[in-house]
Amino acid sequence: MSLNRVNGTCQSNIYWILCICLALVLATVVVYWQVRHHEFIDFDDDEYITENKHVLEGLTQEGVIWAFTKSHSNNWHPLTWLSHMLDCQLFGLDAGAHHLTNVFFHVANAILLFLLITRMTGNLWASAFVAAAFALHPIHVESVAWASERKDVLSTFFWLLTTWAYMRYVQRPSMIRYVPIIIFFILGLLSKQMLVTLPFVLLLLDYWPLRRFILDDKSVCDNKQAVPAVSIKRCVLEKLPLLILSVIAGLIVFLTQQSSGILRSTIQYSLICRIENALVAYVEYIGKMLWPLHLAVFYPHPGDTLTIWQIAGSLLLLVSITAGVIWKLRRHPYLAVGWFWYLGTLVPVIGLVQVGNQALADRYTYIPFTGLFIIIAWGVPEILGRLFYRKYIISLSAAVLLFSLGLLTYSQVKHWRNSMTLHKHAIQAVPDNWAAHHAIARIYQEAGDLDTAIKHYSEVMRIVPDFMPLRVNIGVALVEQGNLDEAAIHFTEVLRHIPDHFEANFNLGTILANKGEFPRAIAHFKKALEVEPDSYELHHRLGAIFFQQGRLKKGIEHYTEALRIQPYSQTLRWELAIAHNKLGIELAKKAQLDLAITHFNEALAIKPDLADAHSNLGRVSTLQGDIDQALTHYYKALELNPNLVNARFCLADILARQGKKNDAIENFRKVLEIKPDHTESRRALQKLLKKAD
Repeated sequence: MSLNRVNGTCQSNIYWILCICLALVLATVVVYWQVRHHEFIDFDDDEYITENKHVLEGLTQEGVIWAFTKSHSNNWHPLTWLSHMLDCQLFGLDAGAHHLTNVFFHVANAILLFLLITRMTGNLWASAFVAAAFALHPIHVESVAWASERKDVLSTFFWLLTTWAYMRYVQRPSMIRYVPIIIFFILGLLSKQMLVTLPFVLLLLDYWPLRRFILDDKSVCDNKQAVPAVSIKRCVLEKLPLLILSVIAGLIVFLTQQSSGILRSTIQYSLICRIENALVAYVEYIGKMLWPLHLAVFYPHPGDTLTIWQIAGSLLLLVSITAGVIWKLRRHPYLAVGWFWYLGTLVPVIGLVQVGNQALADRYTYIPFTGLFIIIAWGVPEILGRLFYRKYIISLSAAVLLFSLGLLTYSQVKHWRNSMTLHKHAIQAVPDNWAAHHAIARIYQEAGDLDTAIKHYSEVMRIVPDFMPLRVNIGVALVEQGNLDEAAIHFTEVLRHIPDHFEANFNLGTILANKGEFPRAIAHFKKALEVEPDSYELHHRLGAIFFQQGRLKKGIEHYTEALRIQPYSQTLRWELAIAHNKLGIELAKKAQLDLAITHFNEALAIKPDLADAHSNLGRVSTLQGDIDQALTHYYKALELNPNLVNARFCLADILARQGKKNDAIENFRKVLEIKPDHTESRRALQKLLKKAD
């Protein structure tokens, strides 16, 4: 049995293909199997999985609707959400199982890549090298060992299926064969919108290795190709539906990220700054491919600190390589295809539209590096030419290289064991890695080790003193430590730069409220309320302050709003009922009896078992002359709380005036049992006893 080469007549032994596939599976599983013992990471895994209620509920109708209609975590990728939901449905929060799902997709991608390139080129061993490098390169660990990066391995799976469907289409073009291309491409875009560059890559593959069109009469294309030759125009027009889908997907992700506020391209980093970083990043990625050490989960953006030599050197290198591959286009087309594959697929994530504060990210190379692997796989044998023992040298070198990559990957996967190991390694790999210090500080803070947390927060402040949002966290840690004055300094500094910062206003307001500086606290709480009007904590705290000031109406307004936001909070219901009861008392003292009754009834509507409210309604009913209504409320109050002194005294007093001496005497005696020094009850009881004598 054999595979037919698309652009020639090459027969590949199925035995070797099966052996290579098995080797890819075994090698990949060996280096990644350790993830079955890994934990979730506190870097996105909470938003994606552990604290995402839609994902935690598994595959539900509500969850599916949410996945397709809402954006979350600055992205819209419904198929990725569904895959996480399925994992939770099957495995719950078993982190190891979630990680192994990523490994499964990575293995599948490596095999698909090998079969695809072999089918297109007929070069079994070069294709095997590309697939093995893809499977074992340590820079791809981030995409595999990080549960939240499911979108990388999943979207690449559909990228490769789309390319496979395209390869079948070009052999025998028809609408029936074109439909799977559209379907797989849409599924890929629903996993991650980075697939927008795939139509561009398919056009590259049309030139080499499919050789569907020629650029001029001297082109490498020959008449032996198995794929029908077509014009460049035809090749471009075939990609038009895919390009339209790419534009739609690109627009969706741009609008999603813009609405989430994560885009910093026009605020924090100027266009010139972004272009400079992009040039340097292209070269740094190549460096990481050739020398994959010091890999980290986060590389801080350099801002405007790049030197002219870094920028000019990167530009010169990129231009030189581009010119070289174009010069060698006719004789060595794989150079141009691999190089432009690398350059083109990185465009969406190279930082021209800046998302976040990273200069580059390992996960962004999951698809682009395939282009560079192709250059190496086809270029090295050509460079060695007719060297004596060429095949043995190439085979041995490839084996040593891949084995070394496997060892490095195995070591890199270890760093992803948990959040602490990951971020500690990031500090070692990248000097002045403020994001890693910040993550470690939060871990120590949650563990209660505030001294160590503040030490790492201080490092963050040293490295990025002007990054105000991070200053809030050290303020919170100082509050937990009891150092309120120093914490207030940090919050004040944040507000000097960002007056409407929610957390800074909230925390500073809390500190001022604890000090009794209510007017200033109220001002900060109201400022925070402008940012998050549906904050339960804000309304709750404002209500409490107004109550302390004796401004009961304002307090009730905020408590009522807080209860609307969290209707099941029993503590709040009790506090709000008490507040209505207190306001009723104040109104009753001012002889505003009808309003007082309204608030007593509001209290009972919230807490029907509030005995004090029934007692107070009894008092007001008595003042209004409605004795029967008063008795009803007093009896209800005493049913709820038999030891309520005021209700029992008032009840006894009414009974005495109604001539029900025995009942009155019994209730006066119960008052004195509860409160022996209750003078009025003692006098009333003595008076009744004398009359009885």
